[in-house]
Amino acid sequence: MTAPAAPRTAPPAPRTASAAPRPGATLAVTSAATTIALMNYTTPLLTLPSMSAAFGTPLSGQAWLLNGAPLGLAAVLLIAGSLADDYGRRRIFLLGTLALGVTTALGGLTDSTLLFTLARVAQGAASAAIIASSLGLLVHAFPAGPARIRATGVWGAFVSAGIALGPLLAGGLNGVSGPNGSGADGSSGSGWRLTYAVLGVAALVTAGLGIRVLAESRAARRNRPDVSGALTLALAFTALLSALTLGRDGWLRAPVLLLLLASAVLTALFTVIERRTAAPLIDLGLLRRPLFGAASTGALFTGLAVIGLMSYLPSLLQQTIHMSALGAAWLFLLWSGTAFLVALQARRLAGRVAARHQLALGFVLHTAGALGMLGALDAGSWVRLVPGLFVAGVGSGLLNAALPRLSVESVPTERAAMGSGANNTARYLGSSAGVALIIAVATSVADPAHGTDLAILVSAGLTLVGAAAVLALRERRHPHATA
Repeated sequence: MTAPAAPRTAPPAPRTASAAPRPGATLAVTSAATTIALMNYTTPLLTLPSMSAAFGTPLSGQAWLLNGAPLGLAAVLLIAGSLADDYGRRRIFLLGTLALGVTTALGGLTDSTLLFTLARVAQGAASAAIIASSLGLLVHAFPAGPARIRATGVWGAFVSAGIALGPLLAGGLNGVSGPNGSGADGSSGSGWRLTYAVLGVAALVTAGLGIRVLAESRAARRNRPDVSGALTLALAFTALLSALTLGRDGWLRAPVLLLLLASAVLTALFTVIERRTAAPLIDLGLLRRPLFGAASTGALFTGLAVIGLMSYLPSLLQQTIHMSALGAAWLFLLWSGTAFLVALQARRLAGRVAARHQLALGFVLHTAGALGMLGALDAGSWVRLVPGLFVAGVGSGLLNAALPRLSVESVPTERAAMGSGANNTARYLGSSAGVALIIAVATSVADPAHGTDLAILVSAGLTLVGAAAVLALRERRHPHATA
Protein backbone atom coordinates (compact mmCIF):
# COMPACT_ATOMS: atom_id res chain seq x y z
CA MET A 1 0.00 0.00 0.00
CA THR A 2 1.11 3.56 -0.60
CA ALA A 3 0.93 6.53 1.69
CA PRO A 4 -1.87 9.00 1.06
CA ALA A 5 -1.06 11.86 -1.29
CA ALA A 6 0.19 15.05 0.28
CA PRO A 7 -2.30 17.93 0.56
CA ARG A 8 -2.41 20.26 -2.40
CA THR A 9 -1.00 23.07 -0.24
CA ALA A 10 2.16 21.13 0.58
CA PRO A 11 5.22 21.76 -1.58
CA PRO A 12 5.95 18.87 -3.90
CA ALA A 13 8.79 16.63 -2.91
CA PRO A 14 10.99 16.24 -5.95
CA ARG A 15 12.00 12.73 -6.88
CA THR A 16 15.08 12.53 -9.01
CA ALA A 17 16.32 9.71 -11.16
CA SER A 18 18.60 7.16 -9.55
CA ALA A 19 21.30 7.97 -12.13
CA ALA A 20 22.14 10.96 -14.26
CA PRO A 21 20.62 10.76 -17.75
CA ARG A 22 22.88 9.90 -20.68
CA PRO A 23 21.60 12.21 -23.44
CA GLY A 24 23.20 10.51 -26.44
CA ALA A 25 22.23 7.00 -25.34
CA THR A 26 18.72 8.15 -24.43
CA LEU A 27 18.22 9.67 -27.88
CA ALA A 28 19.59 6.56 -29.59
CA VAL A 29 17.41 4.07 -27.68
CA THR A 30 14.19 6.10 -27.83
CA SER A 31 14.73 6.75 -31.56
CA ALA A 32 15.39 3.04 -32.21
CA ALA A 33 12.28 1.94 -30.33
CA THR A 34 10.15 4.58 -32.07
CA THR A 35 11.49 3.44 -35.44
CA ILE A 36 10.52 -0.17 -34.68
CA ALA A 37 7.07 0.93 -33.49
CA LEU A 38 6.50 2.86 -36.73
CA MET A 39 7.88 -0.01 -38.83
CA ASN A 40 5.34 -2.24 -37.13
CA TYR A 41 2.67 0.39 -37.82
CA THR A 42 3.42 0.58 -41.55
CA THR A 43 4.15 -3.09 -42.29
CA PRO A 44 0.53 -3.92 -43.32
CA LEU A 45 0.66 -1.20 -45.99
CA LEU A 46 2.64 -3.60 -48.19
CA THR A 47 1.39 -6.92 -46.87
CA LEU A 48 -2.33 -6.16 -47.04
CA PRO A 49 -2.93 -8.19 -50.24
CA SER A 50 -1.05 -11.27 -48.96
CA MET A 51 -2.64 -11.09 -45.49
CA SER A 52 -6.11 -10.67 -46.99
CA ALA A 53 -5.48 -13.74 -49.13
CA ALA A 54 -4.18 -15.73 -46.15
CA PHE A 55 -7.13 -14.80 -43.93
CA GLY A 56 -9.79 -14.73 -46.66
CA THR A 57 -10.57 -11.14 -45.61
CA PRO A 58 -13.34 -9.48 -47.68
CA LEU A 59 -12.79 -5.96 -49.04
CA SER A 60 -15.10 -4.54 -46.37
CA GLY A 61 -12.86 -5.97 -43.64
CA GLN A 62 -9.50 -4.81 -44.96
CA ALA A 63 -9.73 -1.48 -43.13
CA TRP A 64 -9.63 -3.43 -39.86
CA LEU A 65 -6.29 -4.99 -40.83
CA LEU A 66 -4.87 -1.48 -41.22
CA ASN A 67 -6.74 0.19 -38.35
CA GLY A 68 -5.97 -2.18 -35.46
CA ALA A 69 -2.69 -0.52 -34.44
CA PRO A 70 -3.98 3.07 -34.86
CA LEU A 71 -6.94 2.18 -32.65
CA GLY A 72 -4.65 0.88 -29.91
CA LEU A 73 -2.43 3.94 -30.24
CA ALA A 74 -5.26 6.46 -30.11
CA ALA A 75 -6.99 4.73 -27.21
CA VAL A 76 -3.91 4.37 -24.97
CA LEU A 77 -1.61 7.31 -25.78
CA LEU A 78 -3.15 9.73 -23.28
CA ILE A 79 -3.20 7.30 -20.37
CA ALA A 80 0.31 6.14 -21.29
CA GLY A 81 1.56 9.73 -21.19
CA SER A 82 0.00 10.37 -17.80
CA LEU A 83 1.30 7.09 -16.37
CA ALA A 84 4.78 7.87 -17.69
CA ASP A 85 4.82 11.29 -16.03
CA ASP A 86 3.49 9.94 -12.72
CA TYR A 87 5.03 6.47 -12.40
CA GLY A 88 8.24 6.75 -14.39
CA ARG A 89 8.97 7.36 -18.05
CA ARG A 90 11.69 4.69 -18.16
CA ARG A 91 9.34 2.14 -16.61
CA ILE A 92 6.52 2.78 -19.09
CA PHE A 93 8.98 2.87 -22.01
CA LEU A 94 10.46 -0.52 -21.10
CA LEU A 95 7.03 -2.08 -20.52
CA GLY A 96 5.90 -0.79 -23.91
CA THR A 97 8.99 -2.05 -25.72
CA LEU A 98 8.77 -5.52 -24.17
CA ALA A 99 5.03 -5.71 -24.89
CA LEU A 100 5.62 -4.65 -28.50
CA GLY A 101 8.15 -7.43 -28.98
CA VAL A 102 5.81 -10.09 -27.61
CA THR A 103 2.60 -8.93 -29.34
CA THR A 104 4.36 -8.43 -32.67
CA ALA A 105 5.70 -11.97 -32.62
CA LEU A 106 2.26 -13.28 -31.68
CA GLY A 107 0.68 -11.30 -34.53
CA GLY A 108 2.74 -13.28 -37.01
CA LEU A 109 1.20 -16.50 -35.68
CA THR A 110 -2.46 -15.53 -36.10
CA ASP A 111 -4.67 -17.20 -38.69
CA SER A 112 -7.78 -15.00 -38.91
CA THR A 113 -8.78 -11.39 -39.48
CA LEU A 114 -10.20 -11.08 -35.96
CA LEU A 115 -7.13 -12.47 -34.15
CA PHE A 116 -4.75 -10.40 -36.26
CA THR A 117 -6.78 -7.24 -35.60
CA LEU A 118 -6.73 -7.93 -31.85
CA ALA A 119 -2.96 -8.46 -31.99
CA ARG A 120 -2.61 -5.17 -33.86
CA VAL A 121 -4.64 -3.35 -31.23
CA ALA A 122 -2.27 -4.71 -28.57
CA GLN A 123 0.74 -3.66 -30.68
CA GLY A 124 -0.74 -0.18 -30.97
CA ALA A 125 -1.18 0.05 -27.20
CA ALA A 126 2.44 -1.02 -26.66
CA SER A 127 3.61 1.51 -29.26
CA ALA A 128 1.62 4.19 -27.42
CA ALA A 129 3.67 3.53 -24.28
CA ILE A 130 6.90 3.89 -26.28
CA ILE A 131 5.92 7.06 -28.13
CA ALA A 132 4.36 8.87 -25.16
CA SER A 133 7.29 8.17 -22.82
CA SER A 134 10.06 8.82 -25.37
CA LEU A 135 9.60 12.58 -25.51
CA GLY A 136 9.37 12.71 -21.70
CA LEU A 137 12.71 10.90 -21.48
CA LEU A 138 14.24 13.32 -23.99
CA VAL A 139 12.95 16.37 -22.11
CA HIS A 140 14.58 14.99 -18.94
CA ALA A 141 17.86 14.21 -20.74
CA PHE A 142 18.25 17.45 -22.71
CA PRO A 143 18.02 20.98 -21.27
CA ALA A 144 15.61 23.46 -22.80
CA GLY A 145 17.06 25.28 -25.78
CA PRO A 146 18.93 24.26 -28.94
CA ALA A 147 19.96 20.83 -27.57
CA ARG A 148 16.36 19.85 -26.87
CA ILE A 149 15.14 21.21 -30.20
CA ARG A 150 17.80 19.17 -31.98
CA ALA A 151 16.90 16.02 -30.00
CA THR A 152 13.16 16.29 -30.68
CA GLY A 153 13.94 16.98 -34.34
CA VAL A 154 16.10 13.86 -34.62
CA TRP A 155 13.40 11.82 -32.83
CA GLY A 156 10.79 13.18 -35.26
CA ALA A 157 13.05 12.21 -38.17
CA PHE A 158 13.14 8.63 -36.93
CA VAL A 159 9.34 8.60 -37.00
CA SER A 160 9.80 9.11 -40.74
CA ALA A 161 12.54 6.46 -40.78
CA GLY A 162 10.18 3.89 -39.31
CA ILE A 163 7.49 4.77 -41.82
CA ALA A 164 10.08 4.36 -44.59
CA LEU A 165 11.71 1.12 -43.43
CA GLY A 166 8.57 -0.81 -42.48
CA PRO A 167 7.22 -1.22 -46.02
CA LEU A 168 10.75 -1.84 -47.35
CA LEU A 169 11.31 -4.69 -44.88
CA ALA A 170 7.83 -6.07 -45.54
CA GLY A 171 8.27 -5.80 -49.31
CA GLY A 172 11.61 -7.61 -49.19
CA LEU A 173 10.47 -10.44 -46.92
CA ASN A 174 7.14 -10.66 -48.73
CA GLY A 175 8.97 -11.31 -51.99
CA VAL A 176 7.95 -14.97 -51.81
CA SER A 177 4.42 -13.73 -52.61
CA GLY A 178 3.07 -12.31 -55.79
CA PRO A 179 1.18 -9.01 -55.97
CA ASN A 180 -2.00 -10.70 -54.86
CA GLY A 181 -0.42 -12.54 -51.97
CA SER A 182 -0.01 -15.94 -53.61
CA GLY A 183 3.24 -17.87 -53.57
CA ALA A 184 4.83 -19.73 -56.40
CA ASP A 185 2.78 -22.79 -55.58
CA GLY A 186 -0.46 -20.84 -55.51
CA SER A 187 -0.65 -20.78 -51.71
CA SER A 188 -0.85 -17.65 -49.65
CA GLY A 189 2.56 -16.03 -49.20
CA SER A 190 4.05 -16.18 -45.71
CA GLY A 191 6.69 -13.45 -45.98
CA TRP A 192 4.56 -11.14 -43.84
CA ARG A 193 4.84 -13.59 -40.93
CA LEU A 194 8.64 -13.43 -41.08
CA THR A 195 8.39 -9.63 -41.04
CA TYR A 196 6.61 -9.74 -37.69
CA ALA A 197 9.16 -12.19 -36.28
CA VAL A 198 12.03 -9.84 -37.21
CA LEU A 199 10.31 -6.80 -35.69
CA GLY A 200 9.44 -8.70 -32.52
CA VAL A 201 13.08 -9.67 -31.95
CA ALA A 202 14.24 -6.11 -32.70
CA ALA A 203 11.85 -4.70 -30.09
CA LEU A 204 13.07 -7.15 -27.43
CA VAL A 205 16.72 -6.30 -28.17
CA THR A 206 15.94 -2.59 -27.86
CA ALA A 207 14.24 -3.21 -24.52
CA GLY A 208 17.44 -4.90 -23.30
CA LEU A 209 19.48 -1.85 -24.33
CA GLY A 210 17.00 0.46 -22.62
CA ILE A 211 17.37 -1.40 -19.34
CA ARG A 212 21.11 -0.69 -19.43
CA VAL A 213 21.24 2.97 -20.49
CA LEU A 214 18.03 4.80 -19.55
CA ALA A 215 17.67 6.82 -16.34
CA GLU A 216 14.31 7.12 -14.60
CA SER A 217 12.38 10.39 -14.44
CA ARG A 218 8.89 11.43 -13.42
CA ALA A 219 6.82 14.45 -12.42
CA ALA A 220 7.39 15.88 -8.93
CA ARG A 221 3.93 14.90 -7.73
CA ARG A 222 2.31 11.53 -8.44
CA ASN A 223 -1.37 11.49 -9.35
CA ARG A 224 -3.80 8.60 -9.35
CA PRO A 225 -4.39 7.22 -12.86
CA ASP A 226 -7.62 8.41 -14.43
CA VAL A 227 -8.97 4.93 -15.19
CA SER A 228 -12.57 6.03 -15.81
CA GLY A 229 -11.45 8.74 -18.21
CA ALA A 230 -9.15 6.35 -20.06
CA LEU A 231 -11.85 3.70 -20.42
CA THR A 232 -14.46 6.22 -21.59
CA LEU A 233 -12.09 7.71 -24.15
CA ALA A 234 -11.07 4.28 -25.46
CA LEU A 235 -14.74 3.30 -25.92
CA ALA A 236 -15.47 6.62 -27.68
CA PHE A 237 -12.60 6.05 -30.12
CA THR A 238 -13.61 2.45 -30.73
CA ALA A 239 -17.19 3.46 -31.51
CA LEU A 240 -16.05 6.24 -33.85
CA LEU A 241 -13.58 4.11 -35.79
CA SER A 242 -16.05 1.25 -36.02
CA ALA A 243 -18.61 3.65 -37.50
CA LEU A 244 -16.07 5.01 -40.01
CA THR A 245 -15.05 1.51 -41.05
CA LEU A 246 -18.61 0.22 -41.40
CA GLY A 247 -19.77 3.44 -43.08
CA ARG A 248 -18.24 2.48 -46.42
CA ASP A 249 -21.19 0.09 -46.87
CA GLY A 250 -23.73 2.86 -46.19
CA TRP A 251 -23.60 5.86 -43.83
CA LEU A 252 -27.32 5.91 -43.02
CA ARG A 253 -27.53 2.33 -41.78
CA ALA A 254 -28.72 1.90 -38.18
CA PRO A 255 -25.46 0.36 -36.82
CA VAL A 256 -23.38 3.22 -38.20
CA LEU A 257 -25.68 5.92 -36.83
CA LEU A 258 -25.86 4.21 -33.41
CA LEU A 259 -22.07 3.97 -33.23
CA LEU A 260 -21.67 7.66 -34.14
CA LEU A 261 -24.22 8.58 -31.47
CA ALA A 262 -22.44 6.40 -28.91
CA SER A 263 -19.12 8.05 -29.75
CA ALA A 264 -20.62 11.53 -29.28
CA VAL A 265 -22.21 10.58 -25.94
CA LEU A 266 -19.02 8.96 -24.67
CA THR A 267 -16.95 11.98 -25.71
CA ALA A 268 -19.30 14.26 -23.78
CA LEU A 269 -19.07 11.93 -20.78
CA PHE A 270 -15.27 12.00 -21.03
CA THR A 271 -15.35 15.81 -20.89
CA VAL A 272 -17.50 15.70 -17.74
CA ILE A 273 -15.14 13.18 -16.10
CA GLU A 274 -12.06 15.24 -16.94
CA ARG A 275 -13.61 18.39 -15.46
CA ARG A 276 -14.41 16.64 -12.18
CA THR A 277 -11.34 14.48 -11.58
CA ALA A 278 -8.39 15.82 -9.59
CA ALA A 279 -5.81 14.35 -11.99
CA PRO A 280 -7.32 14.29 -15.51
CA LEU A 281 -5.78 12.49 -18.46
CA ILE A 282 -5.59 15.86 -20.14
CA ASP A 283 -5.97 19.29 -18.62
CA LEU A 284 -8.91 20.68 -20.59
CA GLY A 285 -7.60 24.16 -19.85
CA LEU A 286 -4.85 23.44 -22.36
CA LEU A 287 -7.48 23.47 -25.09
CA ARG A 288 -7.73 27.24 -24.58
CA ARG A 289 -4.05 27.62 -25.45
CA PRO A 290 -3.66 28.42 -29.15
CA LEU A 291 -0.25 26.71 -29.25
CA PHE A 292 -1.70 23.47 -27.87
CA GLY A 293 -4.63 23.78 -30.28
CA ALA A 294 -2.23 24.21 -33.20
CA ALA A 295 -0.23 21.14 -32.13
CA SER A 296 -3.35 18.98 -31.79
CA THR A 297 -4.96 20.27 -34.99
CA GLY A 298 -1.74 19.78 -36.94
CA ALA A 299 -1.43 16.22 -35.66
CA LEU A 300 -5.08 15.43 -36.43
CA PHE A 301 -4.87 16.61 -40.04
CA THR A 302 -1.47 14.93 -40.52
CA GLY A 303 -3.12 11.63 -39.67
CA LEU A 304 -6.38 12.30 -41.47
CA ALA A 305 -5.04 13.62 -44.77
CA VAL A 306 -1.37 12.61 -45.09
CA ILE A 307 -1.11 9.23 -43.33
CA GLY A 308 -4.61 8.30 -44.46
CA LEU A 309 -3.69 8.60 -48.14
CA MET A 310 -0.17 7.18 -47.94
CA SER A 311 -1.32 4.18 -45.89
CA TYR A 312 -3.49 2.87 -48.73
CA LEU A 313 -1.40 4.04 -51.70
CA PRO A 314 0.95 0.98 -51.78
CA SER A 315 -2.06 -1.34 -51.93
CA LEU A 316 -3.54 0.75 -54.74
CA LEU A 317 -0.27 0.47 -56.67
CA GLN A 318 -0.47 -3.31 -56.44
CA GLN A 319 -4.16 -3.36 -57.45
CA THR A 320 -4.08 -0.90 -60.35
CA ILE A 321 -0.73 -1.20 -62.12
CA HIS A 322 0.10 -4.64 -60.66
CA MET A 323 3.35 -3.49 -59.08
CA SER A 324 5.09 -6.06 -56.88
CA ALA A 325 5.17 -5.58 -53.12
CA LEU A 326 8.90 -4.81 -53.22
CA GLY A 327 8.49 -2.40 -56.12
CA ALA A 328 5.73 -0.56 -54.25
CA ALA A 329 7.99 -0.45 -51.18
CA TRP A 330 10.80 1.22 -53.11
CA LEU A 331 8.40 3.77 -54.57
CA PHE A 332 6.93 4.40 -51.12
CA LEU A 333 10.51 4.95 -49.88
CA LEU A 334 10.81 7.97 -52.16
CA TRP A 335 8.13 9.68 -50.07
CA SER A 336 9.07 8.40 -46.62
CA GLY A 337 12.83 8.56 -47.17
CA THR A 338 12.58 12.17 -48.32
CA ALA A 339 10.51 12.89 -45.20
CA PHE A 340 13.26 11.36 -43.03
CA LEU A 341 16.05 13.45 -44.58
CA VAL A 342 14.03 16.67 -44.44
CA ALA A 343 13.02 16.08 -40.81
CA LEU A 344 16.69 15.61 -39.88
CA GLN A 345 17.58 18.97 -41.39
CA ALA A 346 14.44 20.83 -40.32
CA ARG A 347 15.91 21.54 -36.88
CA ARG A 348 17.92 24.28 -38.62
CA LEU A 349 14.63 26.15 -39.08
CA ALA A 350 14.13 26.42 -35.30
CA GLY A 351 14.50 30.02 -34.17
CA ARG A 352 13.87 31.30 -37.69
CA VAL A 353 10.52 29.69 -38.52
CA ALA A 354 7.75 29.19 -35.96
CA ALA A 355 6.66 25.56 -35.59
CA ARG A 356 3.12 26.61 -36.50
CA HIS A 357 4.30 28.12 -39.79
CA GLN A 358 6.40 25.01 -40.46
CA LEU A 359 3.26 22.89 -40.08
CA ALA A 360 1.33 25.06 -42.52
CA LEU A 361 4.16 24.87 -45.08
CA GLY A 362 4.27 21.10 -44.71
CA PHE A 363 0.55 20.85 -45.41
CA VAL A 364 0.79 23.08 -48.49
CA LEU A 365 3.66 21.00 -49.90
CA HIS A 366 1.69 17.78 -49.34
CA THR A 367 -1.23 19.35 -51.24
CA ALA A 368 1.04 20.25 -54.15
CA GLY A 369 2.61 16.79 -54.20
CA ALA A 370 -0.72 14.99 -54.00
CA LEU A 371 -2.20 17.02 -56.86
CA GLY A 372 0.90 16.22 -58.89
CA MET A 373 0.00 12.51 -58.68
CA LEU A 374 -3.44 12.92 -60.24
CA GLY A 375 -3.97 10.73 -63.28
CA ALA A 376 -0.77 8.69 -62.84
CA LEU A 377 -2.45 5.37 -62.03
CA ASP A 378 -5.10 5.91 -64.69
CA ALA A 379 -2.25 6.27 -67.19
CA GLY A 380 -0.59 3.15 -65.75
CA SER A 381 2.66 5.06 -65.13
CA TRP A 382 4.44 4.89 -61.78
CA VAL A 383 7.03 7.34 -63.15
CA ARG A 384 4.43 10.11 -63.09
CA LEU A 385 4.13 9.58 -59.33
CA VAL A 386 7.77 10.39 -58.64
CA PRO A 387 7.68 14.24 -58.58
CA GLY A 388 4.53 14.30 -56.46
CA LEU A 389 5.88 11.75 -53.97
CA PHE A 390 9.08 13.76 -53.60
CA VAL A 391 7.28 17.07 -52.95
CA ALA A 392 4.85 15.38 -50.56
CA GLY A 393 7.83 13.80 -48.79
CA VAL A 394 9.36 17.23 -48.19
CA GLY A 395 6.07 18.35 -46.68
CA SER A 396 5.83 15.26 -44.45
CA GLY A 397 9.37 15.83 -43.20
CA LEU A 398 8.47 19.35 -42.10
CA LEU A 399 5.37 18.02 -40.36
CA ASN A 400 7.23 15.23 -38.55
CA ALA A 401 9.87 17.64 -37.27
CA ALA A 402 7.44 20.35 -36.16
CA LEU A 403 4.88 18.18 -34.34
CA PRO A 404 7.10 16.80 -31.53
CA ARG A 405 8.67 20.23 -31.04
CA LEU A 406 5.27 21.89 -30.76
CA SER A 407 3.85 19.16 -28.50
CA VAL A 408 6.65 19.79 -25.98
CA GLU A 409 6.50 23.58 -26.22
CA SER A 410 2.72 23.71 -25.72
CA VAL A 411 2.61 22.06 -22.25
CA PRO A 412 4.46 22.54 -18.93
CA THR A 413 7.83 20.77 -18.85
CA GLU A 414 6.78 18.33 -16.12
CA ARG A 415 3.91 17.15 -18.35
CA ALA A 416 5.96 16.54 -21.50
CA ALA A 417 4.83 12.91 -21.82
CA MET A 418 1.19 13.99 -21.52
CA GLY A 419 1.76 16.57 -24.24
CA SER A 420 3.32 13.91 -26.45
CA GLY A 421 0.43 11.57 -25.68
CA ALA A 422 -2.19 14.19 -26.55
CA ASN A 423 -0.42 15.13 -29.77
CA ASN A 424 0.04 11.58 -30.96
CA THR A 425 -3.49 10.65 -29.92
CA ALA A 426 -4.74 13.27 -32.35
CA ARG A 427 -2.36 12.02 -35.04
CA TYR A 428 -3.34 8.36 -34.82
CA LEU A 429 -7.02 9.01 -34.30
CA GLY A 430 -6.80 11.08 -37.47
CA SER A 431 -4.91 8.33 -39.30
CA SER A 432 -7.50 5.71 -38.32
CA ALA A 433 -10.29 7.91 -39.58
CA GLY A 434 -8.22 8.84 -42.63
CA VAL A 435 -7.56 5.23 -43.62
CA ALA A 436 -11.26 4.39 -43.36
CA LEU A 437 -12.17 7.53 -45.32
CA ILE A 438 -9.60 6.99 -48.09
CA ILE A 439 -10.59 3.33 -48.54
CA ALA A 440 -14.25 4.35 -48.66
CA VAL A 441 -13.56 7.03 -51.29
CA ALA A 442 -11.14 4.93 -53.36
CA THR A 443 -13.57 1.99 -53.51
CA SER A 444 -16.69 4.11 -54.08
CA VAL A 445 -16.35 3.71 -57.87
CA ALA A 446 -15.74 0.63 -60.00
CA ASP A 447 -12.47 1.88 -61.51
CA PRO A 448 -9.65 1.78 -58.86
CA ALA A 449 -7.56 4.34 -60.76
CA HIS A 450 -10.44 6.82 -60.78
CA GLY A 451 -11.07 6.05 -57.13
CA THR A 452 -7.42 6.84 -56.40
CA ASP A 453 -7.78 10.28 -57.98
CA LEU A 454 -10.86 10.96 -55.86
CA ALA A 455 -8.94 9.94 -52.72
CA ILE A 456 -6.05 12.23 -53.70
CA LEU A 457 -8.43 15.18 -54.11
CA VAL A 458 -9.95 14.51 -50.68
CA SER A 459 -6.48 14.35 -49.10
CA ALA A 460 -5.38 17.58 -50.81
CA GLY A 461 -8.51 19.42 -49.69
CA LEU A 462 -8.11 18.27 -46.08
CA THR A 463 -4.48 19.39 -45.91
CA LEU A 464 -5.45 22.88 -47.06
CA VAL A 465 -8.02 22.99 -44.26
CA GLY A 466 -5.30 21.86 -41.83
CA ALA A 467 -2.93 24.60 -43.02
CA ALA A 468 -5.59 27.28 -42.56
CA ALA A 469 -6.47 25.95 -39.09
CA VAL A 470 -2.93 25.97 -37.69
CA LEU A 471 -2.30 29.47 -39.05
CA ALA A 472 -5.49 30.73 -37.41
CA LEU A 473 -4.45 29.31 -34.01
CA ARG A 474 -1.87 31.89 -33.00
CA GLU A 475 -0.97 33.32 -29.60
CA ARG A 476 -2.73 36.61 -28.99
CA ARG A 477 -1.03 39.46 -27.24
CA HIS A 478 -2.80 41.45 -24.54
CA PRO A 479 -1.30 44.95 -24.73
CA HIS A 480 -3.72 46.38 -22.15
CA ALA A 481 -3.13 43.67 -19.56
CA THR A 482 -2.03 44.96 -16.16
CA ALA A 483 0.13 43.36 -13.53
